[in-house]
Amino acid sequence: MSFRPNDTAIDEIVASCNGDLRGAVRALLLINEHLETELAKAYAAAADHGLTERGGSVLH
Repeated sequence: MSFRPNDTAIDEIVASCNGDLRGAVRALLLINEHLETELAKAYAAAADHGLTERGGSVLH
């Protein structure tokens, strides 16, 4: 059985939540929500500075 880096990250996340799988999923959902908010802010800032007019993928 190979142990991929993602498996290690998952184990670390679950361990940081004391083995609580629901807690680990909850934490990941909260982090994802925060990252989506930050991304939306970055897109808004790019639009304010006209960066989206050069092809629409400046932030990708």
